[in-house]
Amino acid sequence: MPKTLLEWPLMENNITREDLNVLIDFLKDAPRLTQSANVAAFEREWSDWVGVSHSVFVNSGASANLITMAAIKHCFGGGEIVVPTLTWVSDIASVLQNAFTPVFVDINPQNLCMNEDAVIAALNDRTRAVFLTHVQGFNGLSRRLLDGLAGRGIPLIEDVCESHGATFEGRRLGSYGLVSNFSFYFAHHMSTVEGGMICTNSDEIHQTLRMLRSHGMVREANDDAVRADYAQKHPDLSPDFIFAYPAYNVRSTEIAAVLGRSQLKRLDVNNEKRRRNWKLFLEHLDPSKYRTDFDSEGSCNYAFNLILKNPDPDFRDRLEAAMAEAAIEFRRGSSGGGNQLRQPYLRGVVPDGEWERYPEIEHVHFYGYYIGNYPDLSQERVRELCRFLNSVS
Repeated sequence: MPKTLLEWPLMENNITREDLNVLIDFLKDAPRLTQSANVAAFEREWSDWVGVSHSVFVNSGASANLITMAAIKHCFGGGEIVVPTLTWVSDIASVLQNAFTPVFVDINPQNLCMNEDAVIAALNDRTRAVFLTHVQGFNGLSRRLLDGLAGRGIPLIEDVCESHGATFEGRRLGSYGLVSNFSFYFAHHMSTVEGGMICTNSDEIHQTLRMLRSHGMVREANDDAVRADYAQKHPDLSPDFIFAYPAYNVRSTEIAAVLGRSQLKRLDVNNEKRRRNWKLFLEHLDPSKYRTDFDSEGSCNYAFNLILKNPDPDFRDRLEAAMAEAAIEFRRGSSGGGNQLRQPYLRGVVPDGEWERYPEIEHVHFYGYYIGNYPDLSQERVRELCRFLNSVS
């Protein structure tokens, strides 16, 4: 039988010639390249697109997580943060780096996001926030979860790093939480090469984030009253050099903002193509071998989630070998490599063997994958991928 070669990367053509031409035109004028007018414009445009009051552009989604958790600590104090077992490492790392205690919950197999029953059961007087990841384009919200958190006065933090454009009840994800984080890494729905955005409707959180982004400097606040208050309380300090927090430098650049503004103009069109591809993928995948019963309402998936229906290690090994031979790039464990509780950085934080108490993420850890879903894919290419996957036995 002839060898099948699909040559399927995780992402293709995410920064286009059009983007590069826009960037070249910008650079021809020998402009200021550090954080300036384009960063501010990108923040305004992104806020309008998500449907929030404020956005803060930073150098990565991980940095967005880091200073979000720092802002939560400064505003609400320490305690517990409810977190998913399936997420990127920086979500959990940001919780630990800000001295919160992570409380883990299993996933809902229909959307790979946090199981809402487990989240609600984990809430208590020490809970400072729920940090929910919308995994790879799926919506992780429900009205029951939102009402339950609101009734207890517990903030929701949305990690939307993998789900630009996904919706719940007609609103874009990222517009529900007290704070929401986005990533513009190369493999995501849109890219600034590296970069991240933090969104909020809270004026207080917004000013705190602006200061945390840049060394904790009060002059980074764009609220005159905030700056004046600090100056009045600290007359012995120059107003240009008042540091409110022991913070970070996670600013981004004008170059990244120019790319982001260019990409945002076609994000909606590209997302519609991803939704079409995802629907086609599920329609043609063999449901006797792979899970196809996902809750896709409102989703916008930048990846094809391939999860074995049954825990069959022999079939898994044959599938991985076949995909590797066909040059299909894949990642096992889905987002972040699967069950975070198995990772070395959590040894000593959680008890040995704790990961075995979460069966849904354990299945994805060993029998789940993601494969790239990008706008340039033709419908026939998606069908070809499904035919290949279905042929593995």
